[in-house]
Amino acid sequence: MRALGIALCLSVPAYAAPEEGDAKAILASVDSLTPKLAAAAQDVWSYAEVGFKEGKSTARLQKDLKDAGFKIETGVAGIPTAFVATAGSGGPVIALLAEYDALPGLSQTPTAERHSAGGIAGHACGHNLLGAASVTAAIALKKWLDKTGVKGTIRLYGSPAEEGGFAKVYFVREGLFKDVDAVLSWHPGGSNRASQGQLLSMLTAKFTFKGVPSHAAAAPERGRSALDGVEIHNIAVNYLREHVPQETRIHYTITNGGDQPNIVPANAQSFYYVRHHDPAVVQDVWNRVKKAADGAALATGTQVSVEIIGGSYSTLPNDTLGRVVDASLNRVGGYRFTAEEAAYAKAVAATLPGGNGDPGDPSKIGAYEFGRKGSASSDVGDISWVVPTASLGTATWPAGTPPHSWQAASASGTSIGVKGAVVAAKTLALSATELFRKPEIAVKAKEELLKSRGRDFTYTPLLGDRAPALDYTDRPGAGG
Repeated sequence: MRALGIALCLSVPAYAAPEEGDAKAILASVDSLTPKLAAAAQDVWSYAEVGFKEGKSTARLQKDLKDAGFKIETGVAGIPTAFVATAGSGGPVIALLAEYDALPGLSQTPTAERHSAGGIAGHACGHNLLGAASVTAAIALKKWLDKTGVKGTIRLYGSPAEEGGFAKVYFVREGLFKDVDAVLSWHPGGSNRASQGQLLSMLTAKFTFKGVPSHAAAAPERGRSALDGVEIHNIAVNYLREHVPQETRIHYTITNGGDQPNIVPANAQSFYYVRHHDPAVVQDVWNRVKKAADGAALATGTQVSVEIIGGSYSTLPNDTLGRVVDASLNRVGGYRFTAEEAAYAKAVAATLPGGNGDPGDPSKIGAYEFGRKGSASSDVGDISWVVPTASLGTATWPAGTPPHSWQAASASGTSIGVKGAVVAAKTLALSATELFRKPEIAVKAKEELLKSRGRDFTYTPLLGDRAPALDYTDRPGAGG
């Protein structure tokens, strides 16, 4: 795996929004589908199903696609809640991504007060909106292809368990994107922007130490503490931090520290994440973290085993596609709060740590930027290294709302969330019509991808050959 170097695409032409006739047709189609988008988003929000357990959510989205005439393949890549929906024929093949998993350990209500009673999960990353908007865009595109006779295939990937399950990595590993020319994605957020940046690569795993139990007071010499192994491993990794590239992130929790103090712990476990923008750096640091675990086991007379839970590449931004999406977003524009929505948004904004109570202006579109480095991770990253990929964010929450918060879960169940999702659906659909009308754009985007990643690049998933961790949300500390 070569070190990452993003090539700026200096000669990319400035793309205009789709032709007026196409744009009007697409915008009108999404407007007509908005009640269905809102209903689907609300249903998936109310289900609030965690990763790989999204039985109701995936069925709900598949129903709308089936009713629209899509052919659907279910259970792809060995994942029961994953699916691929296809319409149209021939090339280019344009793909959209739908997510629909909730976050464990949360609860939700569409009000401006923190809610902690009731449910066990919540849509604090807005994936109910993400899935519904992508499905709506796909249906609008199918109608447009049918009406215009334009050649091309629209394909939607139903992608479960983004929050720690890494489903899209398994999609890529199984070759599900081999014939795709471009991928368009989006994510809920606090503003409207189509900038293309680079998220972090990551590798996650659990280190399980096994020792020998004994009475901690009467016969401590007969015991070998698994917890000692975990703690010495953590100390070794913390000293390692001084000697890794500056942007590396290493974080961990102890998911099992033993039972009670008078028993030398026979079993203990830690859960580690390693992140960096360059997947090659992640792999190198990860190997050193593993060696530290071996040393800790040797020092404590214990045994250690490692289970890779997941891993994903950084997102590889594509300027060619990014400019298409930015032009479409500016053509769509934002939206305005109603008086009721404004009152809700201000109330939520007032609860944000360090906030000034300003919910922002969802009618504004942020300036386009390329190449900025982000501080989160997503399994979309693996896709972006094998297919040109672009994304956008829209204002589904009050400005400044952090993902994975109760405020985000709340807003994702409101009309504000739906309005932001409609902006996303229109932008995705407009961008895809431009690619269908002008397939040479996808060719340029592929050339940029090859230059950015290097023509000698060979895709090797960071999570290796492990099967999908379908039970990862059943285990303590396994969330994304």
